[in-house]
This record gives sequence, structure tokens and C-alpha cells, in this order.
Amino acid sequence: MTTSPIRVEPADTPMTHRQRINALIGLLLGMFVALMSATIVSNALPTIITQLHGTQDQYTWVVTATLLASTAATPIWGKLSDVFSKKLLVQLSLAVFTIGSMLAGLSTTVPMLIGFRVVQGLGLGGMQSLVMIVIASMFSPRERGRYQGAIAGVMSIATVAGPLLGGVIVDTSWLGWRWTFYVCVPLAVIAMIVVQRTLNLPVIRREVHIDYAGALLISAGVSVLLIWVTLAGKNFDWASATSFGLVALGLALLAVSVWVESRAKDPIIPLYLFKDRTTTLATIASIAVGVALFGGAVFLGQYFQIARGYSPTAAGLLTLPMVIGSLVSATVSGRLITRFGRWKGYLVAGSVVMALGFGLLATIDSTTDMTLVGCYLFTLGVGMGMTMQNLVLAVQNTIAPRNLGAATSVVTFFRSLGGAAGVSILGAVLSNHVADLIAQGLRAVGITQTGSGGAGLSNLNELPAPIEAIVRGAYGDGTARIFLVSMGMALVGTLAVLFIKEIALNTLNAEDQRRAELIEEEIVLSAADADADLAHAVTGDAIADDTRPGTSATAEVTGSPDATRNS
Repeated sequence: MTTSPIRVEPADTPMTHRQRINALIGLLLGMFVALMSATIVSNALPTIITQLHGTQDQYTWVVTATLLASTAATPIWGKLSDVFSKKLLVQLSLAVFTIGSMLAGLSTTVPMLIGFRVVQGLGLGGMQSLVMIVIASMFSPRERGRYQGAIAGVMSIATVAGPLLGGVIVDTSWLGWRWTFYVCVPLAVIAMIVVQRTLNLPVIRREVHIDYAGALLISAGVSVLLIWVTLAGKNFDWASATSFGLVALGLALLAVSVWVESRAKDPIIPLYLFKDRTTTLATIASIAVGVALFGGAVFLGQYFQIARGYSPTAAGLLTLPMVIGSLVSATVSGRLITRFGRWKGYLVAGSVVMALGFGLLATIDSTTDMTLVGCYLFTLGVGMGMTMQNLVLAVQNTIAPRNLGAATSVVTFFRSLGGAAGVSILGAVLSNHVADLIAQGLRAVGITQTGSGGAGLSNLNELPAPIEAIVRGAYGDGTARIFLVSMGMALVGTLAVLFIKEIALNTLNAEDQRRAELIEEEIVLSAADADADLAHAVTGDAIADDTRPGTSATAEVTGSPDATRNS
């Protein structure tokens, strides 16, 4: 059996602490821009859909398309990072994202916009996984806790700053909604320049086998299931032949992808990673975090604008308690983890508090005091801050350095999948529940149910005041339902976290661990070669002795009795 040669190309010079911090700033800037782009359209969507003459069904897909593309691309980027230059891949993902942003701003129809949002998502998937992989390469798990606050803060601020900035841009008449995409371009370019000047990691090269079939099947299976969730109940009944067909097709594609991955030479998602209990449980918990990170932000903006009547800018500001809670808890827990080297307690506490935050938000309606809503959001943020990055940390601390990219991308993949599925599933739950509440409200004022079909979000500003109040109230009362579903998913994540086994944090970064592994492999190979040389030398001496005059080498070879006696 032969193995492909592994060659380490060392960095020009080892990175100093200052250089690592500068590189971290560039990486976090790239992550901020990429994550912000995923939600920046949430407060601008009503304006975008109106001006481009879109439909209600297309509303959710402008957000879902980006999340879905990033979900599908995440494991591919992660796998490539195990065999190619991480620096080059970070810059490439930023370039893809920048091109997608420019094209999205030039869109003239909603389908065109959705298509270019897919391009944005491909770059976003790279940034989501690559940034965490590069950070793990620069800092040890024990040292990484010191920067957890900055990482979690960037993720939380980007998630909330997106809707806030989108609202400000839409409210500014001389900008227009297209600048919700253009504004990301200069920041992405700056991030590329900073990464180019500061990031200096060794490149580990080996033979590359890209699992194209696995990537295609995984993407297709996830896409079909999300299309089913989004369209069921509106374009066709949940219990219909179309619904059952989409579910069967999605599950079949995923089943085939598992079969392909189990036989691929270099799979996109190595199934053996799930033999590790920490990776499996962290993956389950990451789905709940994804729902909180993406689904919550999208529908909170809708709640504040539609149900409570706030402007897009004010709606973004009202989500600040969640950002503050996340930033504070991530910073404090990260520093304590670095100091004491223990992490599971914070992970368990964070998942419990996150579920509690969802439970509190499940009690809100169209008249809930805004101070209480802010407290509930702060509670949710505290839970998110202690959970998000610690899940990744737990996996990176237990996985072999050579699988760092694949393992990190698996966790990120399922967190992104949770976000995409969360937006689709929670959107479907909200749409169906709000439709029922609108119908009930209209019947209460004497309007038959057949007239409820025309009252909704698409023509909200054109409705008579009494009916408009009913629609807004329905959105206010119906939003609680999606947080109730989110709480259930968060509790599943909490259960998974409870069974994760805590392992002491490593004090070496991934590159140092990998270098140590390679040195150990070289020592083993050198020892084996030395043993082989020694054996060869001994055998040669023995043969030389036997061929001297007076010996019976020939007899020994032929196995004669004389040879036996001489030996």
C-alpha cells in the first residue's frame, strides 16, 4: 500500500503575536461583511419586493437562497483548506462574495436577484468555515478563548447590523435599496488587502481528490427539502402527491450522498468524523444555534416593523439587547475558558439560557411591553454568546489537525443548515399561523373568510385601517409561534450538549500540532529505514561470512545435513 507524499511548505518567517492579531482583524472583517450580507436585506425586503414586482413566496427566498448556497459550499471550502493554501482560499471566497454583491445590486428582477444571492452565498460559505479554520491554525484551543468575545461579537453584531444598516439605507432617499449590496464591496476589498499583508501560514500539500459527486448530492438533497418546506401549504397541500414526492426525492438524494461519501477516497464530509461523540453532539447542537442566529434576526425585524409599526432603522436598533448580551457573555466566558481551561460548563449554561430566551419570546404578542421584549432578547443573546463558538472550540480541540478543516466545516455546515432551514420552516409556520389569525380577525368583524385571501403583507399599506390593524395584530400574535418552535429545537441542542465529554484544552495551535505529527511520522519512517538498513547489513555480513573459504554456504542453501551441522 502506498500513500501520497505530504509536503510542508514553511512560511517565510513564523508569525509574531502582533502579526497574528493583525491577521485576525482582517479575518474578522471578512467574516463581518459576509455574515452581514446574509441579513442586510431583511429590513429592505418589503421595498425590494415592491419595486421589483415580486411575490410573497419570493420574499423568503431572497434570504434563503444565500443561506442555502453557503450551506452547500461550506464543506467544500473546508475540505479544500486541508490541501490548499488557506490564505489563497480566504481571498478567493472574498472575491466570489464581492462579485456576487456587485451583481445583486444590478438586479432588475427578483429571480435575477435570487440567482446573484446564490453567488454571494458561495463566498459566504467559504468565509464561515475558513475564518474559524485559520484562527485555529494560529491560536491554540486554550489561547483561543481569549478571542472568543471578539469572534462571537463580530458574528452577533453582523447579524443585527445587517438589518439595521439595511433599514438606514432604505430610509435614506439618495441611496436606495441597491446600496444594501454595494456597501459590502469596499469592506470586502479592505479585508482581502489586510489578509494578503498579514496572514502567513505554512502550506501542507498532498494529492488532491475532490468529491464532486458527494458535493452535488448533498447540495441537491438539502435544496429539495428546503424547497418543499417553503412551498408546502401555499403552492400545494402538505399532504399531497407533490409534497410526498419532494420529501422522498430529498431523502433519497441524501441517502445516496451518504453511500457515496462512505466510498469516496477523499469525501467532502468524512463520515468517520461522526465516530467522535463530541463532533456528532456538537453538530446536533449547532442546528439550534443556526436557527437562533439567522431565523430569529429575520423575523424579529418583521415583528418590529409589521406588528409594532417601527421604521426599518428603529427595528434594527431594537435588536441591540441581543447583540449586547451575546458580546458580554462571549467575552466573559472566553476569558474564563482561557484562564481555567474548562469549557463545558459555559456550553451547558449557554444552551439552557438560549432555550430560556426562546421560551420568553414565545410569550410576546402585539401589545407586549417593549422593555420586556428587550430583556427577553438580552437573555437570548447571553445564551448565544456562550454557545456559538464554544461548540466549534470543543470539536477543534478533539479532532486530529489533519481533519481540522473538514471537522470545522461540518459544524459550520449544520449551523448554516439550521439557519437556512430555520428561515424556511419558521417562515412557513408564521405564514400559515398568521393566515389563520387574519381569517379569525376578519370573521370577528363580520367579513367572510373568502375575503381574507386579499389581506396580507403584500398589500398591507393599501388596506382600510380596521383591516390593516387586524393584519398587523396577526403578525404580532403569530410571531410567538416561531419562537416556541425554536425553543423546542434549542432544548434538543441542550440535551446534546449535556452528553458532550469535556477534554482539557490543548495548548498547541493546529499548525504546531500538525508539524509535530509530521516530525513524529518522519522519526518513525527514519527508524524503520534504519532497521531495514541494519537488517540488510546483518544479512550481507552473514552472506559474506558464509562465502569465505572453508564455509558451506552452498550446503546451507541446499539444506544438506552438512549445512545443518555447520550452522
